[in-house]
Amino acid sequence: MLDANLKSQLKTYLEKVTQPIEIVASLDDGAKSRELKELLEEIVTLSDRITLTERSDAATRKPSFALTRPGTDISVQFAGIPMGHEFTSLVLALLQVGGHPVKLDDKVIEQIRNLDGDYTFETYISLTCQNCPEVVQALNVMSIINPRIRPVTIDGALFQDEVEKRQIMAVPTVYLNGEVFGQGRTGVEEILARLDTGAAARKGEELSAREPYDVLIVGGGPAGAAAAIYAARKGIRTGVVAERFGGQVLDTLAIENFVSVQATEGPQFATALEQHVRSYDVDIMNVQRAEALVPGENMIEVKLANGGVLKGKTVILSTGARWREINVPGEREYRNQGVAYCPHCDGPLFKGKRVAVIGGGNSGVEAAIDLAGVVSHVTLIEFGAELRADAVLQRKLRSLPNVTVITSAQTTEITGDGKKVNGITYKERESGEIKHIELEGVFVQIGLVPNTEWLKGTVALSKHGEIEVDARGQTSIPGVFAAGDVTTVPYKQIVIAVGEGAKAALSAFDHLIRSSAPDEAPVAVAKSEAVSA
Repeated sequence: MLDANLKSQLKTYLEKVTQPIEIVASLDDGAKSRELKELLEEIVTLSDRITLTERSDAATRKPSFALTRPGTDISVQFAGIPMGHEFTSLVLALLQVGGHPVKLDDKVIEQIRNLDGDYTFETYISLTCQNCPEVVQALNVMSIINPRIRPVTIDGALFQDEVEKRQIMAVPTVYLNGEVFGQGRTGVEEILARLDTGAAARKGEELSAREPYDVLIVGGGPAGAAAAIYAARKGIRTGVVAERFGGQVLDTLAIENFVSVQATEGPQFATALEQHVRSYDVDIMNVQRAEALVPGENMIEVKLANGGVLKGKTVILSTGARWREINVPGEREYRNQGVAYCPHCDGPLFKGKRVAVIGGGNSGVEAAIDLAGVVSHVTLIEFGAELRADAVLQRKLRSLPNVTVITSAQTTEITGDGKKVNGITYKERESGEIKHIELEGVFVQIGLVPNTEWLKGTVALSKHGEIEVDARGQTSIPGVFAAGDVTTVPYKQIVIAVGEGAKAALSAFDHLIRSSAPDEAPVAVAKSEAVSA
C-alpha cells in the first residue's frame, strides 16, 4: 500500500519510537480488511518495536485496529484505513503510543492529566476532510496523557450503516459517551474548555492580569499572522488573541496562488503561519473570542467571552470572514443534517445521493465539479443570469454528465422531514414559477461575510459590515487598525491579507512613535536662543 518513498520516510519516523507498540487488529474476510492488514503488516516491517496481533470480536467494528502500549491502558483506535488526510494522524499516534514526547504546553498537559471522569470519544471523519485530522490528533494525544480518555476514529464512508443510523451528514462529528459532543474543526484547548468547565473563568483571570501590549492583534489568520511578525520585528510587545489560529485558511483545501508557494493546503499553510509567528517573541492567546472593543485615550481594551480583558496601546483587527448564509427557511434548521458548507469535508457522506450547490462563482462551480465525482447528481443553482466562475471551470462543469445548471433562480426554502434535508425550493426569476427538487444535501457556496458583529457601535462599518479603513489600514478610531477580509479592501485573497496585515503593523508602529514622542522642538529652540544671547 505504501510506496517506497513513503516507507522510507515512515521508517525514519519510527526510529523515534522508544516503547513497544502492539497493533491489535479486528478483521473479516472483506476487501477492506485485506487492505488494512496489508498496511499494518508493512508498518510492522519498519520497526522491531512494533508487533501485530489479530482478534475475533463480533462486537468490534471491522476493519479496525488499536495501537496499544503493552503493560499500560494507553490505546488509540482507528475504524477504517487511515490514509488520505488521516495518514498523518496514524503516524503521530504511532510515535506517541511509542513513547515520543507530546508537543503541548506543560500547563495544558497538566490540565488534561487532572481531568476527572471517563471519556469515550467516537469521531466520524472522511479521508478527504482537511478539518478532521486536528480533532483526531487532539483526542489521540489527550488519550496518551490521560488513558481515561478513549478515542476511536471512524471512517464514515466505510461505516455507512452507523452514519445512516446516527444521521451524520457532516464531518468531523464527535460523540462523547454516546451523545453528540460537537461538529467541525476542534483542537485540544477547545475540547479542554468544554470538559473542564472552570477553565474558561480561570483563563479569563489569567489574561486580565497580563501587561498591556504595544500592539494587540485580534484574529490569527494570514493578516493577523503577518501583523504579528512585522510588529515583533520592531521589538515591541506584541500579542495575538484568536478564536482559532489560522482562521478561514483552515477550511481551505488547495492554495495554488500564494506567490512563491506553488501548491499547498490550508491546514499546512496555517501551521506554517503559526510556526513563523512563534519564532518571534509573540504572545499567542488561542481559542479566545473577542466580544467588545472599548476605545480609550491612552489604552484600548478588548473584552473576551470568558470575562478576560486585554489592553493595547494600539489594536489591529483581523477577525476575517465566514461562509455567507442564504438566509432561507430550513438552512439553519438542517445545518449539518444535509446543509453543508465544505464539499471537500462532507462530500463523501453523500456518496450516491442527489445534492444541490448554491452559488455560481468559482467556489460553487469547483464544489459542483468535486461533488460530481462522488454523488449521483448535482444541481447547481445560480441567482444571476450567468455563472460567474472562470471560463475553464465552467467548461469542465458543463462536460460532466451528472450535473444540471440552473441560472436566474432564487432559492426560497430548504425542505426536510424534521430530521434531515429532503429537497430545495426555488423561484424562476423570469417567470416567477416556483419549483421543487427532491434531494438529500445542499452545499452553500455564495461567498463570505465579515466577522464584525461584535464591533457594531465602535468602529465605522460599511453597509456590508466591513471595517472601513484608509490607505494605511487606519479605522475611524485613532490607534485602531484593521487588515484582511474583515475590511473594505477589495479582493479577498490570502496574499492581499498578508500584505494588509504587514501594512497595519507598520502603521501601528508609526502611530506609537508619533503618539509617544516628547514635544522637544520648543525646548531646543529656547536653548539655541539662550546661547545666541
